[in-house]
Parts: sequence; structure tokens; C-alpha cells
Amino acid sequence: MYVDSSSITVNQKTYTRHLLRTSYRKDGKVKHRTIANISSCSDEEIQAVKLGLKYKGNLVELASLDKSMKLQQGLRVGAVWVLFCLAKQLHIVDALGAGRQAKLALWQIMARIIEHSSRLSAVRLARSHAVCDLLDLDSFNEDDLYANLDWLHENQSKIEDRLFRATHQDGSPTLFLYDVTSSYLEGTHNDLGAFGYNRDGKSGKQQIVLGLLCDDQGVPLSIEVFPGNTSDTKTFASQVHKVAERFGGGEVTFVGDRGMIKGPQIQLLKEHEGNFHYISALTKPQIEGLLKKGILQMSLFDETIAEVLPEEGGERYVVRRNPIRAEEMKRNRQDRLDSLKNRVEKYNAYLEEHPKAKVEVGLRRMKDKATRLKIHKWVEIEPCGTKLSLQANPEELAEVEKLDGCYALRTDLSPTAASKQTIHDRYKDLALVEWAFRTSKTGHLEMRPLFLRREARTRGHAFVVELAYRMVQTLSKQWSQLDLTVEQGVDLLSTLCAQKVSIHGKASFQTIPEPCDEVKTLLDALDITMPDAIPDRGVVVSTRKKLPGNRVKH
Repeated sequence: MYVDSSSITVNQKTYTRHLLRTSYRKDGKVKHRTIANISSCSDEEIQAVKLGLKYKGNLVELASLDKSMKLQQGLRVGAVWVLFCLAKQLHIVDALGAGRQAKLALWQIMARIIEHSSRLSAVRLARSHAVCDLLDLDSFNEDDLYANLDWLHENQSKIEDRLFRATHQDGSPTLFLYDVTSSYLEGTHNDLGAFGYNRDGKSGKQQIVLGLLCDDQGVPLSIEVFPGNTSDTKTFASQVHKVAERFGGGEVTFVGDRGMIKGPQIQLLKEHEGNFHYISALTKPQIEGLLKKGILQMSLFDETIAEVLPEEGGERYVVRRNPIRAEEMKRNRQDRLDSLKNRVEKYNAYLEEHPKAKVEVGLRRMKDKATRLKIHKWVEIEPCGTKLSLQANPEELAEVEKLDGCYALRTDLSPTAASKQTIHDRYKDLALVEWAFRTSKTGHLEMRPLFLRREARTRGHAFVVELAYRMVQTLSKQWSQLDLTVEQGVDLLSTLCAQKVSIHGKASFQTIPEPCDEVKTLLDALDITMPDAIPDRGVVVSTRKKLPGNRVKH
């Protein structure tokens, strides 16, 4: 009698069946008979059946196994198991498909959440976590992970489409959030690296531009990497095509900030087949222009949301003044003025101590500083004998302060399609995309530093971070009532280790001890239960041997 196990893959999904069978001879031929189908049993129960059959000829030995049993600390299992279960719940496992490359990709996603670092670090991390045992993965090194980035890039559209269909079974969303950021690079050899508008404040470093398309709940649908000198508006057209061809289905509204959806992009939406609409914001010069034309009035800018209905074929405007933001801007302006005053006072003291020093030199320096602080329009710096005098021009300052905290949204949606409050709230939803960027770039997932060179691998790396963010986003929601961050929670899960059980000197399986109260709280919040035991496949993961002068372009 024996357990016959086999697997088959159909439509990218793997099915495994376990049969309890016996063999016998008939007419000189070996035949097999199925006694029971035990596929519905858990892995632990099937392993127990196999163990019992293995020692069926010597039950005394089986009963005395405790004397020859050795327990050792096994691999870390808590974080890997939870992330694996979460990836299943979010359909990421199914979207990646079956096979070695899909498992390597899943590990890259999980490793990014456990410890954001390089491919080499992900290999080293696999030595202490039970990833190979849980994912049924054979040994790999950093070169395998770099090649896996190529695979991820080649299959990104397919994976994103599968995820979209799985997470939006009730129908396509009618509103999409889109925003752009940049990420600086280490080195100058990245295929997509270029100098451009650097949002990270890293002067002298090349960068890439990242465009993130999300649904109305802030769940990422697609990430796209552009050369570092690509302007925001030039990234928009490809997103419209994505929605129209892959994610759309009926009326669609794009939400983008004031630098994203401008005249040409609005025209693109109008010309594109389908019912495409937009919600965006006006720049300060645009608001001033509408005030001069009389289309908007200052009286409309209040804490209460107001709107201006369009003429035939015109735009609809939703306006408001945020008093909190207005106060922040006032304080910020005063801080910059105080900073310049301190500089002027220090230079005046320097002029007193150094009679040969020139007032003109200080005047030029202070005016340059005022320009850099962006207060030169309302600050007057003049020579006064042997000193400099600084004062604010009240009329110019009042003109600058006039629009503090004021903002205006524009849309082509009719009042019957969306109220002014809805327009306002949907634009504020762009904060969900900004939170995704913060988490991915400088927060938990820490996309940087980015040492990759090849275009495909750069895009694959960004895709790994996007999929990892999907999981972090869910963890953040499920653990929101607990007094810890997602990073702290994952670290705590990583403390749960398996126990390696060796019988007669041979490792057979790993048992999972009862989690401590803190870990159990995390598991309960996710509705995830740890298994009683996992296989011990004995896979050894090691890094590639590095020879002197052997450098590989990744």
C-alpha cells in the first residue's frame, strides 16, 4: 500500500491529487487498485499517512520514534506564510501563474516587503526564511532573480490584466486616479536614466519617471517607467490607451493634478473613442486669469464648496478656500522673510566691522537670496547709508496673499453625473496615489537605491514594488487598529520559526510551534492560521561565486 501523488497544470493553475493505492499481481502482471482518494486531506494528514505506511512493518519502531527524534530550530516561517496566504487572497499567485519564474517573482515581492534590498540580499534572506519549502522552489542565486526581472517585464501586461479581472469581477471602475513621480538613480548607465525635473531634490543625479494608474480605491492597476526627462503630460496618452483597451468599459473619468491634465490631454480625451471625462485643478495663473475675465469671483472662495456652471460646451469649476492651508502658507512666507532678515542683519554687522566692505555686494547677494526664497515680488531691499534695509511691500504682499488656500477644480462632468461635493472628494482621492508613492519610494518598500542598468530589469523592478505595495496596502488596512506599522508587524512575524524534526539523523519535516500572543493578534486580524507542519526539502540557497574582475551588467 502506498500514497500516489501527482500534479497537473490547467490554465495556469496547478491541481494535485493524492490516492491511497495498493499493488498486486494478476496473470503475472503488476496491477494497481485505488483504495481511497485522500486529496481532500491536509498536507499534514497526508504526510502522517506516508509516515505510517513507511513504518508499517515495524510499528514498535514507529512507537519509539521519540527516542530517536531530534529537534532543532528551523527556518523563519511566520512572515513568509502570511505573505503567501495574502498573495493568494489578492489573486497575485494566480496572476503570476505556475512555474519556476512565477515562484521566483513571488519571492521577490515577498522579500521586498520583509526586507527592502537588492537581489543579492533577497538570496541571502532565503537562507533564513522557509521560502523554498513553502513555495516548492529549487535553489537559486542573484542571477536567477535578475533574469526573473526580465520575465516580469515581458509578462507585466498579462499579469496586470489577470489581476484586474480577478479584483473587478463586478465590473470595471468608472474612475481612475493617475499621478507621476520620479526616482533618482545611482550611477549614469541606466538605459532609462536622464536628467529632468527632480522631485527628490537630488541634484546631479539621473532619474527615471514613474507613472502609477490606480482605481477609485487607490489600488494600483499598472505602473509604467519612462525616461527621466519625460514631462508629466507626455505620460498621459499611454494611460488613456490602457484604460480604453484593457481596463475600461463604459463611461470613464480620469483624475489628475494640475500639471497632468492640460489642454492637449483634455483634447485627447475628447477625441478618443468612448465616453471619457476628466477632473483636474487649475494653476494659480489660470485662476488669476479667470478672475480677471470675471468668470470666477473672490467671493466664491470660502470654506463652503461652490461651483460655476459652464456655458454650452464649457468647463465646470468647483472652488474652495482651505483656511488651514492658508494659515500654513502665511507661516511659511513669514519664515522665509525672517530667514532673509537674519541674513541682512548679519551682513549689516559685517559692514560695521569691515569699513572697506561694499554695500552693493551685499545688496546683490540679498536680492539673489530673496529670488531663491521666492519672496522677491513683495520684499524691498535698499541701501541705507552704510547698511541695508529690508521691508515688505504691503500692497504687493496683499496681492500675493489673496489666493492663499484657494483652489479651483475643473471638469467636464455635468451636475447630474457628479455633484460639486463628489468632484471635490474624487480629486482629493489623489492623495491615495501620493501615499502609494511615499510607501514605495521612501517608506516601507524603499524602491531606492536603484543600481540596475537594463531597461527591462528597471521596469521589472518597478513592477515588483507595485505588486508589493498591493500587499502592504492590505496589511495597513487590516492592522490599522493595532499599535504598530506594517514594517513592525512583518518583523514580528519573522520571529516565528519552525522546529526541524529529525528521525534517525534524517530530516523529515518542520513543525510550527504555537505563536506568541503578539503574533497571534496579527494572524487573527488577517484571518490566517499557521499550519501544524511544513515539509523540509533541504534546499540550500547560495549566492553566485564572484571571480576577480568578473562584472555582469544587470
